[in-house]
Amino acid sequence: MRVTLRPRSGCLVLCLCLSVVTLLLQSLWVPLEMTRDDPAGSSPEDLGQRGLSFRNLALRLEALNTQVQRLSREKDGSKLIRNDLTLLLQSFRQDQQGLARLVERELKRVSQRLDQLSRHHQHHHQAEAPTPLVSRRSHTGSNEKCQVPVDPAYPVCAEKVEFLQAQWQSDPCYAFYGVDGTTCSVLTYLSQTEDFCPPRDGRNHSSLPWHQKPQAHTKKAEIRKSLLSLYEAISNNSSPAMKFIRSRVEKMSERWIQAGLRMKESSNNTVSTQMRVLLYPGALSGSVGQRFEAMVERGGPLGELVQWADLSACLTILGHNLIFSTSQHQLHSLIGAAPGRGSCPIQRPLTFDLIYTDYHGLAHLQGAMGLAFKHYQCRFRILDSFGTEPAFNFASYARSHGYKTLWGSWDLQPPQYMTMFPHTPDNSFLGFVSEGTVRKGSELEPVSYKKDRIAVVYGKQDYMWQGKYEYVKVISEELETHATVYQPPGHTLHLPSFIRNHGLLTQEHFQQLLRKAKLFVGLGFPYEGPAPIEAIGMGCVFIQPRFDPPHSSASNDFYKGKPTTRQISSQHPYAEEFIGKPYVWTVDVTNKSDIREAVKAILRSEVKSFTPQEFTCVGMLKRVLGYITHQNFCSKSVPTWPPKSALRVHLAPLGQSCVSVCRRSSLMCEPALFHHLNTPAAFTRLGLSCASVLPELNHLFPSYSPWGRQCGLQQESLLFSCAGSDPSYRRLCPCKSHLTG
Repeated sequence: MRVTLRPRSGCLVLCLCLSVVTLLLQSLWVPLEMTRDDPAGSSPEDLGQRGLSFRNLALRLEALNTQVQRLSREKDGSKLIRNDLTLLLQSFRQDQQGLARLVERELKRVSQRLDQLSRHHQHHHQAEAPTPLVSRRSHTGSNEKCQVPVDPAYPVCAEKVEFLQAQWQSDPCYAFYGVDGTTCSVLTYLSQTEDFCPPRDGRNHSSLPWHQKPQAHTKKAEIRKSLLSLYEAISNNSSPAMKFIRSRVEKMSERWIQAGLRMKESSNNTVSTQMRVLLYPGALSGSVGQRFEAMVERGGPLGELVQWADLSACLTILGHNLIFSTSQHQLHSLIGAAPGRGSCPIQRPLTFDLIYTDYHGLAHLQGAMGLAFKHYQCRFRILDSFGTEPAFNFASYARSHGYKTLWGSWDLQPPQYMTMFPHTPDNSFLGFVSEGTVRKGSELEPVSYKKDRIAVVYGKQDYMWQGKYEYVKVISEELETHATVYQPPGHTLHLPSFIRNHGLLTQEHFQQLLRKAKLFVGLGFPYEGPAPIEAIGMGCVFIQPRFDPPHSSASNDFYKGKPTTRQISSQHPYAEEFIGKPYVWTVDVTNKSDIREAVKAILRSEVKSFTPQEFTCVGMLKRVLGYITHQNFCSKSVPTWPPKSALRVHLAPLGQSCVSVCRRSSLMCEPALFHHLNTPAAFTRLGLSCASVLPELNHLFPSYSPWGRQCGLQQESLLFSCAGSDPSYRRLCPCKSHLTG
């Protein structure tokens, strides 16, 4: 049957068809944040562009529809000529074809992306073969509707859902855990992988993969008689830094083994559980590691490598299981990091009881562990040469009180930072071992060396000698003066003509030179390195510049930005204060008479080798054993070590730190005992009458201010600090006695 339509009726039918198509397209075009089925891997820009194309097409059809309606309302139907309808239908046909091409193009794009994801998924499983602890797919049907729960116990759930819906493609780790942008997949992730939303399906957050506890330890750590397991741990790395570490361990292996046996014989049956330990020097990894490696071969700083070598040997002798890594990629594998850029938690419980790292490594761990970083940070130990005081460590306090620097602000317990020398009791003194002496029998027996009239200058880089000509010249008038300055190819050194330069020496040849030398000459830099302790252990006398005024982060470029307020009175404050004459002489290098008198007095003296007990193998073994046995930063309870019976309370004068107050009484400040003084009763016991007692965030509290008789209590345990002083406060100081060394 054939139906003939009049022009006006035809326009109405066409208008109706266009309206239906327009409504259909408008229903397809929805705001981006409401789309649930966008292909994985599409960027927000791609998705927005596609949505814009659909919307523009719908608007064009709507305009055409309006034009048809206008034409249909014309009073004189005869005015609707064939050309108008022909043009209108051609335009509609073109738009229809454009829509078909757009849909076809998008289907191809989705198909290609799914193929890429499939290949990537297969490749990832072949290369990594991880055992997922949670399903990587969304546990929801295509038609399931998920509502964001409202639960006062999870106040940021809705905010996190909104964030992930917009940003889930910013890191591939979200897709790895099954997030696809839908509300259901986001809620599953936030409840089963992170803990920002209420648990689903009757689960609890103790079942989160990275929250689960690994199998409990039962094996006890026993003193080892061999370093074989350590050699295996460090044998797969041939970089200059690792060669140095391996060489040092091998050279000192017999001393470590003998020290372990002596410690076992004299032990009071202190036995610790065998630990799984990761050593990760972040400074040897990545681009920073490449620069460090290059410096090692040009006479750069070796102090950090000395400490890493001795720590690894110490932990091995104490019976713990070590993995030593300098690879950031291997670090991700060892801790079970999810693929991506570190926005997500690790896939499994951390298998290491302790992780020793440095500031660079700490940043690498944070970048790989996501939410799990805070959960496990109590297991970290940071090798930090110059120390980090509490005021710099507590992030919000550092920001608001002017203590924020490039270092610090990690909110760790201050004793988790482990220093090369006992700078401040707020941190843990890790130390190293002086290899200067070849001892027989007792490790503390001094050794005599045949000394020549030789001085060796401490400074392997040309720039360290600037401004020191007159100082070194006075010394050279009394002793033959040698140097070990590195000379780059094609570079002319600007050393005085009276200096005999050997160039950069191996450790063995450098030590042979020190064994013959009478004097080891400090130029003022490098600061606080291990070399002076080594030289004193070989029978040298160390002479160094006095700093007046003292160097500090406020006045010295090197210390600027360091997280410490220490006042550095000389090149090596530890040697000056804890060793002193006749082994260490600190002089005014601008005073020739002072230098000459010191050198003549040194030449008249007979000084044998000397190694402080804390820098012997036995000393370091005992110290590290004490830390492993007693330091538990994962416990929420107040510290129980040292016991309260060790506490000796001192009230500091105005403007003095607890470090200086305790030391003046031959004691040491112990921050773990501060909580015993952080009560109103502590002020009363000291005979102080408080007009007011105010809890506050202040690294100088607990303290007493005579003006207004104000007693201040510490509000944040991370700010308990032995360091720091102020003319307005008398600090309450927890001192304790300590074993020599």
